[in-house]
Amino acid sequence: MRQSEIKELSIEELKERLAEFKKQHADLKMAHAVTPLENPLQIRNTRRTVARLATELTKRELQ
Repeated sequence: MRQSEIKELSIEELKERLAEFKKQHADLKMAHAVTPLENPLQIRNTRRTVARLATELTKRELQ
């Protein structure tokens, strides 16, 4: 998910997507611990997306 897409979301949508990506990140980490993933870069990409969403949510709540 790109930063431009994140900026277009409402606060409620940000919260929903954040929860969704956190769950996806946890699932990927668990799956990778059991058997190596075919594309382990997915873990990094989801982690960074979680950070982008959390940053945008915090920025909007402080305004």
